[in-house]
Amino acid sequence: MESTPFILFFLPLVFVVNVISLVSASDAAPQIEINVWPKPTSVSWSGPAAFAVPLSPSFRVLNPYSEHPYLRAAAARYTRLLLLERYRPLRPPHLNLSSSTPPLSSLVLSVVDASAPLLHGVDESYTLSITANGSSSVAELSAATPWGAMRGLETLSQLAWGNPPAVPAGISIEDRPLFPHRGLLLDTSRNFYPVRDILRTIRAMSHNKLNVFHWHITDSQSFPLLLPSAPQLALRGSYGPDMRYTPADVRRVLRYAMNRGVRVIPEIDAPGHTASWAEAYPEIVTCANKFWSPPDGPALAAEPATGQLNPLKPETYEVVRDVLRGVASLFPDPFLHAGADEVNPACWEQDPAIRRFLAGGGTHDQLLGMFVNTTRPFIVSALNRTVVYWEDVLLGSTVKVASPGLLPPETTVLQTWNNGPNNTKRLTAAGYRVIVSSSDFYYLDCGFGGWVGNDSRYDRQTGDEPGRPFNYAGGDGGSWCAPFKSWQRVYDYDITHGLSAAEAALVLGGEVALWSEQADGAVMDGRLWPRAAAMAEALWSGNRDGDGRKRYAEATDRLHEWRQRMVRRGIAAEPIQPLWCVMHPSMCNQVQ
Repeated sequence: MESTPFILFFLPLVFVVNVISLVSASDAAPQIEINVWPKPTSVSWSGPAAFAVPLSPSFRVLNPYSEHPYLRAAAARYTRLLLLERYRPLRPPHLNLSSSTPPLSSLVLSVVDASAPLLHGVDESYTLSITANGSSSVAELSAATPWGAMRGLETLSQLAWGNPPAVPAGISIEDRPLFPHRGLLLDTSRNFYPVRDILRTIRAMSHNKLNVFHWHITDSQSFPLLLPSAPQLALRGSYGPDMRYTPADVRRVLRYAMNRGVRVIPEIDAPGHTASWAEAYPEIVTCANKFWSPPDGPALAAEPATGQLNPLKPETYEVVRDVLRGVASLFPDPFLHAGADEVNPACWEQDPAIRRFLAGGGTHDQLLGMFVNTTRPFIVSALNRTVVYWEDVLLGSTVKVASPGLLPPETTVLQTWNNGPNNTKRLTAAGYRVIVSSSDFYYLDCGFGGWVGNDSRYDRQTGDEPGRPFNYAGGDGGSWCAPFKSWQRVYDYDITHGLSAAEAALVLGGEVALWSEQADGAVMDGRLWPRAAAMAEALWSGNRDGDGRKRYAEATDRLHEWRQRMVRRGIAAEPIQPLWCVMHPSMCNQVQ
């Protein structure tokens, strides 16, 4: 019996099965490719020929764990999906529907540890089998935890197709993820996203077996999180009363995410990226509300708006502690992201006290170290959280902590975004656990041009200024991280490239990121999907076949199909090719 890796497509509420080949010899197992996205670790078939069995109209999940609220909700949700989705594949499967075998009436669910909490590293493995003979049809799903059971239920949903629905018989799946952290970052500060858009994103994540929603909830542009411990930040720093997240909104998001096996990690970025704090607390923010790129001096921020917390002010830490305490009370996850990226020296130098500190021999690195050394122990000890920082806190080109000893690896996770595998190597070699979000591969906002106004470089009709490509000859068109990251670029990234085995073991996983200078709920689905699905498969079962070769070529048609199903499921994923291509396999490849 030979195992065939599984493949999951991100499609709207249904599953697809595509036959690659069918072996009819009496003693040979069939070789069938099924469209499950992300592709399962191992798929095997029994018997001399494969066939499908109908799903009974009274199909149900036999769940003996009704006291587990999230698993109970998942069982009910997937039962509805299996019966109602009725997805019609772009290329119908070649499995014959058995007319002599009873319909599949139930799925028997078993979980080893029903009390396992949804935390980093929770076991998401499962096995799924569907067997049928002339007298019965039986489906069994066994999982280590409820969260693994949810992954198996998703796989089963994608195995169903047709009207009325049917599922393949004689199939056995053993599945588990390569990486425990498979995430998506959404920036809700630069543009506001209603809760319904966040919920739709989390739903799409669960269909793709992504398990971490990194909520970059505040930034310089706005502070939309209404914290009872520091309400003025949102009352004054949000875009308006209808563009805030209340504690009830947060609870709704958390409950929805838990129902789908998705952790929610909040990020409160500081001391940089805090211009919005100045609306409520102007006394603790330096260079607030200044033009971001003055003509007579260095830029005061990477982009508008300007403002950074002042590490020399005792009042700064009073406010920060109130904020962090409020965030920890709302978000129970043991990880709390504290930002610390892109600290701008020129912004700090706008403050007279900081200028005196620097004139007396102090450094910008010491200022950041002062902030980290005051806030980090509060996060770790008082709030009992593992703190996540952006890599800048250690690798920043202009400002970083002067002593790595301020960041003990035992309670610190670092998230990379610059220099691809090189910075991952530097951090893991230093003993840090790492989340990979390389802008070269995983930034989904790249390639849409610039967004700052009054830029005369766009007004070039025949060519750019000599030696400064912008609109022509390989210019980036104003997007600092251009070009656009295609799904193939996302899919092909090996996040442990160049690492030793010990270093690779420190890579927790990765996150795609949608920064929202030019995105909101109106365009979010297309920006995220199916490119986030490409990362989902690479981090779940890898991007290589059994021989170690990249499998992006064979993944194309599968992703086509999965995108169609996502759309049917209400996720407005963008197309990756003309439909003609999936109807004519390999004809749209660069090399046949």
